[in-house]
Amino acid sequence: MSQVTIRSIHTKKEIKSFIKFAWEIYRDSPYWVPPLIFDRMKLLDRKNHPFYKHACAEFFVAEQDGKMVGRIAAIKNDLHNEVHNDKAGFWGFFESINDQSVADLLFDTAKEWLKKNGCNEMLGPANPSSNEEYGMLLEGFDDEPRLLMTYNPKYYLDLCDNYGFKKAKDLFAYKLENNKVVSSEKLRRVAEIAQKRSGLKVYAMDVKEFKRDLEKVKYVYNKAWEKNWGFVPMTEDEIDVLAKDLKPLLEPSLVIFGEIENNLVGFALVMLDYNQIFKSFNGKLLPFNFLKIFTQKKKITWSRILTLGIIPEYQKRGLDAVFYWEIVNRAANVGILLGEASWILEDNDMMNRGAQVMNGEIYKKYRVYQKDI
Repeated sequence: MSQVTIRSIHTKKEIKSFIKFAWEIYRDSPYWVPPLIFDRMKLLDRKNHPFYKHACAEFFVAEQDGKMVGRIAAIKNDLHNEVHNDKAGFWGFFESINDQSVADLLFDTAKEWLKKNGCNEMLGPANPSSNEEYGMLLEGFDDEPRLLMTYNPKYYLDLCDNYGFKKAKDLFAYKLENNKVVSSEKLRRVAEIAQKRSGLKVYAMDVKEFKRDLEKVKYVYNKAWEKNWGFVPMTEDEIDVLAKDLKPLLEPSLVIFGEIENNLVGFALVMLDYNQIFKSFNGKLLPFNFLKIFTQKKKITWSRILTLGIIPEYQKRGLDAVFYWEIVNRAANVGILLGEASWILEDNDMMNRGAQVMNGEIYKKYRVYQKDI
């Protein structure tokens, strides 16, 4: 066989081929959920997506005998480096055949691009940041990913380990079952005491006041997680784009806010697991698949707690228990009895304790890798 070559790509046609390569890797996988090509094209649009206002990226493909055998993105996120006062670079959107030499060439290419752009370490996978799909699936390969979570072949772990990547941080996903959560007397007791003491008022978003409630999300989001490892604040433009994409999928009763004495103290975003519908789309929303979002909604049996944030001055008061109790009961009201709380940093003691109080089970793990360059 001929030598593997690598090149950067730029045109829309090349970007689409970059995206479609995943179909080659996962063609025999019963668990992979194809991304919506339209959404992925928007995310990789370096001219128009707001992420690239504070970041730059280069996309590379590896080819052999005229056929693509791998892909990777090298990403420099200036906002991350400003917040954390470091010189980190990222790699993401990685896919490769099971060949160490191909993976090494992809990682080397990303490494050299990052070094040239002033970075002294590489972290990943980030697709393209911790605010999107993040981490490599480490445990839990015999299940489909929930909405906006990653999936990858198990051999990717060997490709990363053999290249010399080390663990930077593991991320946990908890499985929540309604009957186990509501049977937690500790959760019920803590929630009742915390609500009584604080006077916390919990209410759902108002679709008619979407813009107003979106401002509340912006207020809490960047306050609640600012101390977390790897956190990068989302810009207003990024939140606006994400909100526009998610709005058709929102279950309003599962987007909830909390106020104490008319002061906003937290919010939770819980999404129905539309991956259970998207899997049949094969990446295509048009011409008719988008109708299934509405007609097949009742087939969804899972939800995912994407975010649950309490602003710092109100943390450690048990308010998260009130949110959890609300979430599990509101989800049951719309027929959802299974949930995933993800992702949670392995050393985020407060969030891990909360998931354990709900009788949650760690059923998947993800890894963020690091290598000095």
